[in-house]
Amino acid sequence: MTETTSSAATTPDFPKTLGHPRPLWMLFMTEFWERFAFYGIRWALVLYIVAQFHGGDATGEQPASRTYGAYLALVYAAAIFGGYVADRVLGYQRSILVGAAVMALGLFMIAVPNQQIFEIGLATIIAGNGLFKPNISTMVGKLYGITDERRDSGFTIFYMGINLGALIAPVLTEYLAKAVFGSNAMPSYKYVFIASGVGMLISLCWFWVGRRGLKSVGVAPPGSESVMRVVYVLLGAAAAVPVMYFLLASGAGFLQWVLSALFIVLSLLLLVEGIREGKVQRDRVIAMLIIFAFNVLFWMFFEQAGSSFTFLADKIVNRQLGDFNFPTAWFQSVNSLAIITIAPILAVIWVRMGRSNPSIPRKFGLGLIFNGLAFALLMLALSDMVDANGKIPFWTLFMVYVIQSVGELCLSPIGLSMVTKLAPLRLVGFGMGGWFLSTGIGNNLSGIFAGHVSGETGMTTQSALSGYTFGFWSLMGAGVLLFLIAPLINKLMHGVK
Repeated sequence: MTETTSSAATTPDFPKTLGHPRPLWMLFMTEFWERFAFYGIRWALVLYIVAQFHGGDATGEQPASRTYGAYLALVYAAAIFGGYVADRVLGYQRSILVGAAVMALGLFMIAVPNQQIFEIGLATIIAGNGLFKPNISTMVGKLYGITDERRDSGFTIFYMGINLGALIAPVLTEYLAKAVFGSNAMPSYKYVFIASGVGMLISLCWFWVGRRGLKSVGVAPPGSESVMRVVYVLLGAAAAVPVMYFLLASGAGFLQWVLSALFIVLSLLLLVEGIREGKVQRDRVIAMLIIFAFNVLFWMFFEQAGSSFTFLADKIVNRQLGDFNFPTAWFQSVNSLAIITIAPILAVIWVRMGRSNPSIPRKFGLGLIFNGLAFALLMLALSDMVDANGKIPFWTLFMVYVIQSVGELCLSPIGLSMVTKLAPLRLVGFGMGGWFLSTGIGNNLSGIFAGHVSGETGMTTQSALSGYTFGFWSLMGAGVLLFLIAPLINKLMHGVK
């Protein structure tokens, strides 16, 4: 998912490489290594929690899934504050550097085989990600003038950096954990986390060396150049870590109440501002909030990828392909491979459809329906394709990731663009916060749902079938409903396309 923002009033004249401002390629590689770090640990987190802190017992699957969902939710929630720090306190360049350093520290901390240090490490990653993730994408937008025709293709190139990092990371970190430092029976997960920490340090160094080419883009706001500002932000990040740790340790249920309360407050602020600006803006805010609600549902089921789907791949999928055993971690690369392959095809389809191109709510509806079709395939596999060993065919889970990726491409790329068009002008930042928060709520619910799929005693074929059947009906019902009410939402949007 790529964030776009308006560029600065005056864009420096950058040297060109392959027709784009040269700093784009530096930002491409900075984000490549950050995504390498993020996705490098994604496949291992729930497996590590069960193995290290629950003695490998399947009863640990439920708390592992809940921790994973809460971690993802807080990563998105923290992004709400990172943009404010960059805008008002530190500038984008220094925010990225501080965020990268804090994230690297957290990644090395989770390699320590102690549950409390592990959770503090996750909290540290969350604090650092909040400073890094929203601001690196904003920097890309600032390389181009608002009317620069290369802007969209620049974000497409940057988006490829995200997906290439996500594609390679699980393959390499799984190889280190099993083939180099461990075995299939006893993976050495700490080297997954160490390798990801090294990736984050490369991202930090790459940006540190390359930032000179950014010229004035992303420098500290006037009057805030003092080094003490960096110290204050570091102290703020340090103070945020125990808050994040408390929210992680309090459990996904408590976190859900906190996130929901934040979302209600934010929604009321947006609605009040919309009412103040008049009927058209009020209606647009209502339309945006309706779509946020469907966004929660999409990510609740999409993010099974790092939790219940991982347990499914590990326990119930027949990964033997002739003499080759397809590693569980490699399933995490399928989404990125599918996006790189399918995104250009889908873009051509949207263009060729012209005036028949689906509206924003109907594209969201398609996203939900494709997500639902992925769960339909799982239902079929778990009910009619289970072999004598209690396993389902490899291709079914592989295609689940591919089908979900089509759904993601229908929904995710237009999300933030939609917010910039529908949010009240004075509160676009809050609108962005609502998008991130709705995604975070969905991620937290994904952990709670994955816990139900595993149950108290660990995932079984029957528990997976029951849970994924619920996922199918929820997604298909929501997708059909969104299609039916799309004309009403379009009316509320007052011409926004």
